[in-house]
Amino acid sequence: PQALAAPDIPLANVKAHLTQFQSIATANGGNRAHGRPGYKASIDYAKAKLDAAGFTTTVQQFTSSGATGYNLIADWPGGDPNKVLMAGAHLDSVTSGPGINDNGSGSAGVLETALAVSRAQLEPTRHLRFAWWGAEELGLVGSKYYVNNLPATERSKVSGYLNFDMIGSPNPGYFVYDDDPTIEKTFKDYYAGLNVPTEIETEGDGRSDHASFKNVGIPVGGLFTGASRTKTSAQAQKWGGTAGQAFDRCYHSSCDTASNINDTALDRNSDAIAHAIWTLGTDTPVPPGDTYENTADVAIPDNGAAVTSTVNVTGRTGNAPATLKADVDIRHTWRGDLVVDLLAPDGTAYRLKNSSSNDSADNVIATYTVDASSEAANGAWQLRVQDVAAQDTGYINSWKLTF
Repeated sequence: PQALAAPDIPLANVKAHLTQFQSIATANGGNRAHGRPGYKASIDYAKAKLDAAGFTTTVQQFTSSGATGYNLIADWPGGDPNKVLMAGAHLDSVTSGPGINDNGSGSAGVLETALAVSRAQLEPTRHLRFAWWGAEELGLVGSKYYVNNLPATERSKVSGYLNFDMIGSPNPGYFVYDDDPTIEKTFKDYYAGLNVPTEIETEGDGRSDHASFKNVGIPVGGLFTGASRTKTSAQAQKWGGTAGQAFDRCYHSSCDTASNINDTALDRNSDAIAHAIWTLGTDTPVPPGDTYENTADVAIPDNGAAVTSTVNVTGRTGNAPATLKADVDIRHTWRGDLVVDLLAPDGTAYRLKNSSSNDSADNVIATYTVDASSEAANGAWQLRVQDVAAQDTGYINSWKLTF
């Protein structure tokens, strides 16, 4: 079946959640921070909406800085329990303000997308789980607690985590996390459809809740509209707004109120969340005969010679497609050591992954898209993997080509 198109997420609904978060802050000392009554009231508000929409909700408690913290988890019934797609946002603010862009915006976008799943009575092939994290502003405390308390068997079922932290900055940029290539492409494709250019997200890299998942090898991605960094003139030319001014002048300040939001950015990013959930939540079945796989394990020597695994493609006509997909499953205890190439039958190498000395996560489990349209389809295709640094080891578990 063709994946269903995602619905438009109504901006008015997302803004209504922000109005509620603002009212909660105003009634509770001006903030929604960890350990303060405004935070628990924010959790209660989101939980009531999700319960009414048919989600199975769980409130997870933890302790940080001597105060009780809360994560809210909402599971949509159905989907493959062994393939869980998660989307999340931190719900806490700093103590100095109501935190409407940081991160009422991401919290409201994820909440309204979850409610849209319910309105559509979506039947995804993956199990959908939405999350609102506590105490992110104290060092990702809530999401770390969740991941650390997830048994290894449950962790391995999470096929991806999407993070949304500040998606309505008043002087916005359009930044996409440069992590899992499939998730990244999903967001970039959405923005390409709007003719809105994007840039790789660097300002918040590792500073939001996706880091808790990335650090245990779960594929991550997300969106961001900028915080305290200054918008350049080149960025103002392509996105509008004011050059020489921060993306969010009210970042972590008392003025991060309901008026500290760019409606266009909030609307686009909320729609992008829905696009990702609808797209990634549904596995489009591959027609038989178009996939060629090698499941034999190949050991990768530590800091040694490159090894290869071969897939023989036969019976096709003409050239390989411009969107040849290589699904790679490499088990390794420090994936930054690995350089991975796809070799066409004529020996042409297509670089899939470079080494990175600081990428200490486990495993390379990813789908790469290669423009192989200049290559003959038939012949012996090879996955070439080399470990270029000492200590950690691993093996090619399996890989496949989809034409």
